[in-house]
Amino acid sequence: MTALSSKNIKQLKKESHHLNPIFQVGKNGVTDNFIEQIDDVLEKRELIKISVLQNCLEDKDDIAEEIIKNTDSNIVSIIGSTIIIYRESKNNKQIELS
Repeated sequence: MTALSSKNIKQLKKESHHLNPIFQVGKNGVTDNFIEQIDDVLEKRELIKISVLQNCLEDKDDIAEEIIKNTDSNIVSIIGSTIIIYRESKNNKQIELS
């Protein structure tokens, strides 16, 4: 995982604005299966949004840390109950960071 510069974060926030959350974290929290699915989608899309539902018992910051640790990705932003994460794709690079 390479650290993102503030310029990269600004660019990724701009690109993520139109995206809808792909995953939702609920009362079951973050499971191994959930991590595998996020890992697969990050390889295809690079930039995703995850929504943390109100019935989730875990803190959204802890959820974000667990996801990036297990998927080798970067947190772009946490806004409200939405987590935006990025990981450069190995085979399907779509986003060119400046």
